[in-house]
Amino acid sequence: MTRQITINDFMQLSNPVALIDVRTPAEFAQGHVPGAYNIPLFSNEERVQVGTTYKQVGREQAILLGFDLTGAKWSGFIKRALEIAPDKKVAVHCWRGGMRSGAMAWALGLYGFDVLVISGGYKSYRRWAHTQFEKNYHLCVLGGMTGSGKTRILKQLAGIGEQVIDLEDLAQHQGSSYGSMNKLVQPTQEQFENDLASRLSRMDYSRPIWVEDESLTIGVRAIPNSFWRQMRDAALINLVVPVEQRIAALVEEYGRLDKEFLITCTDRIRKRLGPEQTKNAIIAIEEGRMADFIRTVLYYYDKTYLNGLQKRPAEKVFSLNIGCSNEAEDARAVLNFANQIQTPVNGHNGD
Repeated sequence: MTRQITINDFMQLSNPVALIDVRTPAEFAQGHVPGAYNIPLFSNEERVQVGTTYKQVGREQAILLGFDLTGAKWSGFIKRALEIAPDKKVAVHCWRGGMRSGAMAWALGLYGFDVLVISGGYKSYRRWAHTQFEKNYHLCVLGGMTGSGKTRILKQLAGIGEQVIDLEDLAQHQGSSYGSMNKLVQPTQEQFENDLASRLSRMDYSRPIWVEDESLTIGVRAIPNSFWRQMRDAALINLVVPVEQRIAALVEEYGRLDKEFLITCTDRIRKRLGPEQTKNAIIAIEEGRMADFIRTVLYYYDKTYLNGLQKRPAEKVFSLNIGCSNEAEDARAVLNFANQIQTPVNGHNGD
């Protein structure tokens, strides 16, 4: 049995159903619904062939070519679907709810699957994702100069039941020139947005959502403008940590990274750091004086952070001194401070 379902209704199903994306591997890699499985009806090259035939010859010839290309694949499609959903309950989609998802739904339905077909396909999901960024959220923004332990405190807050969205984790980047940590690979912009929308949709709108203070871009990924504007308008708790403690924390985090990676990243900010500071930082890296390297580049990052802080309304910035000695205690101090100041966060409207 097959039936159509809107993306809104699918996202609100009380009993989740496995989602099968029948687009090509390249389309899936560019962006997909978080948690979806890829059973591509066509390979990347086959889709080009079918599309060319459709444009140059016509719809009927394209359909015949599609059956020629997939003829030997159907049993494999069904077997893979059975692995994904042994209960034979699935949802399927293609780019815009057309022939590809229709063909897969027909085959799976013929085998006995209960199939939901997403109306409008992946295109409708992208529209749904963008609506998540337009909603009003109860945001609490955690700020502080580089090395203040913001990410670690957010993890502690999540551990005690607070709602937290780790934007740097979603973007797979820690925000600075050194943010890839010489190992992280960022998702596509499309996938970053999809993952963020998915996280937001699972939040309780009546409760605060904690995020870290970020610039518009994290590495080469951009926070959706409408959500970022809410972050800029929300109250910010500015963590104040002694510089030597920040340096020690950053040496622990970055000091073990490959020297050539650190040098390349430092050279990348030469114009902003200045020739003399860049030279001193690189020499410190080469000589293994990691604390001196960190101290040198912090001059630039601290200045940048303070410039950004001054652009916020003063009445929405609340500074809190913490010791950075115990992450659990610091998280509790942040939470208590937020309750005391009754942070004037954005009004809630979950519609």
